[in-house]
Amino acid sequence: MRTMKNNFIERYLIAFLLVALTVSCEKDFLDTRIDTQMTDVNVESDYHVLFQFANAPYSQLYRVANGFSAIDNNLFAVCSDEAVQTSTGYRQSTTFTKGLMTPYNNPDDLYSVCYEGIRAANYFLENSEDYKERLSRNRDTISDNGKQYQLDVADLGFYRAEAHVLRAFYYYELIKRYGDVPLVETTLSINDNTDIARSNVADIVHFIEKEIDDHLFDLQENWLKYDKNKQGRIDKAVALSIKHRTLMLFASPLYNTEGDINRWKKAAAAANEIFKLNAYSLHKKYGELFTSDQSVKSAETIWAIRLGENNSLEWKNYPINSPGGNNEITPTDNLVSAYEKLTDFDEANPYLNRDPRLGYTIASNGSMWTGREIQIYEGGTDDYTKPNVSRTGYYLKKFLNNNLDLVNDASKQRSWIVFRYGELLLSYAEAMNEAFGPDNNNGYAYTAREAVNMVRARPDVAMAEVNATGQNEMRDKIKHERRIELAFEGYRYWDLIRWKDAEEALNATLLGVVATVSGDAKVNYETIAVENRVFSAPKMYLYPISQFEIVKSNGVLIQNPGW
Repeated sequence: MRTMKNNFIERYLIAFLLVALTVSCEKDFLDTRIDTQMTDVNVESDYHVLFQFANAPYSQLYRVANGFSAIDNNLFAVCSDEAVQTSTGYRQSTTFTKGLMTPYNNPDDLYSVCYEGIRAANYFLENSEDYKERLSRNRDTISDNGKQYQLDVADLGFYRAEAHVLRAFYYYELIKRYGDVPLVETTLSINDNTDIARSNVADIVHFIEKEIDDHLFDLQENWLKYDKNKQGRIDKAVALSIKHRTLMLFASPLYNTEGDINRWKKAAAAANEIFKLNAYSLHKKYGELFTSDQSVKSAETIWAIRLGENNSLEWKNYPINSPGGNNEITPTDNLVSAYEKLTDFDEANPYLNRDPRLGYTIASNGSMWTGREIQIYEGGTDDYTKPNVSRTGYYLKKFLNNNLDLVNDASKQRSWIVFRYGELLLSYAEAMNEAFGPDNNNGYAYTAREAVNMVRARPDVAMAEVNATGQNEMRDKIKHERRIELAFEGYRYWDLIRWKDAEEALNATLLGVVATVSGDAKVNYETIAVENRVFSAPKMYLYPISQFEIVKSNGVLIQNPGW
């Protein structure tokens, strides 16, 4: 591999030409701007540079972890069976949905991006080993009795641990996409051999575990309590969440071909460590968790990418006939049909008396949304025959602030939740069910059934407890619950991949509805085919490695099967 060779190394050897992240809160604590004339002498003499290099490993988070711009500068849901693009022309997502991905064309190719983050972490760790001594140089440690020096020493200690965890996070994102990848633990110079073979997934998982276990107790316990201006940096719960998610991936059928139950046990144990922190709880209102500043204020949020005030998601996804809306992606009837029907469900009113999360997530015919009634029927405001209206008869609500005045450029705070307690409960439930069955807690916080029911019992959801009678039935219930609870949050595609369910779900025809109004004012709904999808198994279970990387490795990198 020459992942970091030639122009890559030359760009990132000493001077990181990085743009300051837009993931700040009240203060931009992740200032990744580095002196472009930096030399080793500067690094040695200026202790302020240490803080800049400490922030550099965060520099790729926006590209790797911000789900609001995952593909086509919008949600990754259009690559799964959750949504379709309103435009029928070629988009980046078409590469996924039509099976057009190649080693030359992958719009979600984050291979070099993740290695840039890894290299930034390696460089900081290697050049901050003597940080205590270096922080004492060229500064006044007398006027404040050395208090600022002690604070800086404490912070740099935390930041070094964060670099280890961020390095682990980028490796998780790599194995999720590519499987085996080169394991690079040091900064490679232009004179080093950078043609490095791929390490297997098991070795990468072991490395991720070790990075987190070895440095967990060097992390800040809670940045909000310690320094609210630094909230958003890695803390213990974030590190444990990365470990748990990695172990879930490794335990799932994609990589656990032998059905090793011990992998599930390890994943469950990692989640239980987060419960022991006793720091998180479910937000009372599912409908408001994802909007405005609730995404970072809520006790449900474990880690979020802060994006400041903006209206881009509303501008992109409000209905075309709502002022300022462009209706770029729209939910499928495949997803809508998955929301459970309550006992008093009436076929004549198919969107009433359903799992309440349907109404919080999706606008359907008759919904009050963006200050008006959604009318998808013939002659209505959102008549499917009109230009650029929904192809499916539905509109996205989740994440969007209602009634935002786009004409006058109104905006709201927005943050992408990377880890939240609700998802943790469902991942834990999955691991516990596979390891111990539905009703054995193994001495941990909850049984699988209890964890699922906690999510369903959220006050504004209040769904009945799951009635699964065995492990297989509970597995299906957990898969269903993830589809509903986590809709549009970027999980669906990757869940289908790790479960090895993608070839069925992602080859299915995507559906929508059209509506007509009869003489008695009754609305009649007809299901229609909207789009056919292509998922070529088994090769599409892993991304191809860019042919550019293959070629420049002089044959050391071996391409994934089928590509």
